[in-house]
Amino acid sequence: MAENENNTLGPLLKSLLDKHSLSMRKLGALTNIDTATISRIINGKQKANLKHLQEFSKHLRTPLEELLEASGIDIGHDKEAAPQDPMHAIQDMLNMAEMFDQPFSREQIERELTRYEQYAKTQQGHRLICDEFQKKMDNEESVGPFIDHLKNMHHQYMDESTPAEDRAILGSALLYYILATDVIPDYMFPIGYLDDAIAVQIALHRLKKK
Repeated sequence: MAENENNTLGPLLKSLLDKHSLSMRKLGALTNIDTATISRIINGKQKANLKHLQEFSKHLRTPLEELLEASGIDIGHDKEAAPQDPMHAIQDMLNMAEMFDQPFSREQIERELTRYEQYAKTQQGHRLICDEFQKKMDNEESVGPFIDHLKNMHHQYMDESTPAEDRAILGSALLYYILATDVIPDYMFPIGYLDDAIAVQIALHRLKKK
């Protein structure tokens, strides 16, 4: 996986160590993280996972969100920002999944979407989207910006003027969200929704290319 060019975690950790008058060896003792691992993270030779960041947050008295953002992870605070390119959004989500030690591939999700695209063309798949999408949406809180995309995609899907090919692509993402066969189960909050969000972005990218 490519390194995120926005990764500023190393310099941030260095400044926090100076601020708290800590050495990497002392931080290692406090966090129970090997000093060599801390050194590699600070020097950009190893990615920090969520456990690392949680320990750094605790012992360097810094918000976890700040460390995530320094790691190049977009945690979505700026809701007024312009819509992100689907391909960049996918990479951000894959990076976040890696932070949670739950690696999965875009290829896995694409295979599921291909299967659901065929299912969306069937009467049974269409009926499932019509009957179950709003039910699931009503039973859940908005867990991410992908919810607005899903609502818009459902609206387009239900519009009879939408071309059949586009409806199949839209339907694949909607079925991925509806059905409980995710690559990462939804109950593993918050990472359980990352693959749903990636599925949405893949579908949006496909529609954008048409």
